[in-house]
Amino acid sequence: MATQTSDLLAAAAPRTVDVVRGIGDDQLGLPTPCRDYTVRELLNHLIEVVVNFQALAEKRSVEWADKPDHLVDGWRDRFEAETGRLVAAWSDPSTLEGVSPGMGMPQTVIGGMALLDLTVHGWDLAVATGQPYEPAPEAVAELRGLVEGLAPTARRMGVFADPVPTSSVDLPDLDHLLAQTGRPPTWLPTR
Repeated sequence: MATQTSDLLAAAAPRTVDVVRGIGDDQLGLPTPCRDYTVRELLNHLIEVVVNFQALAEKRSVEWADKPDHLVDGWRDRFEAETGRLVAAWSDPSTLEGVSPGMGMPQTVIGGMALLDLTVHGWDLAVATGQPYEPAPEAVAELRGLVEGLAPTARRMGVFADPVPTSSVDLPDLDHLLAQTGRPPTWLPTR
């Protein structure tokens, strides 16, 4: 990634932390634009991502099979603290060297995937819960190329849905990014 990964994560993190802090307990059962995930399920996934990508920064293997419920007392504070640890974990330039032993991809891609999850799931949670969300522009710009490279494999693995056609080339960068991951940029919750 052209800009240091930790700088991009540091720019993106507070925006997603603000969204997570704004989620009410009564909103945990709402649907999200992330296929088949409620707000609760997506929050649990995002917390797991933030924790696991700390270990991936250190080139350690992680376990994705466990699906614990992280939404216990203080989960909003824990998300903020873990997100801070994520930024710190990627701050050493050596984290971007080599290939991830656990994922088999270049570390630069792994760092980008952490940024992608933080950014796109921040949007998912914001629109699902009726909150404003303005992503870090530098993160979105960096992620467009990453998503183009990851898309074929991500679609085969069911991580991305088919791209959503967009009728305008003048759409904001975020809308293009969302469409490439299979999310309609105009998604609205059904209550």
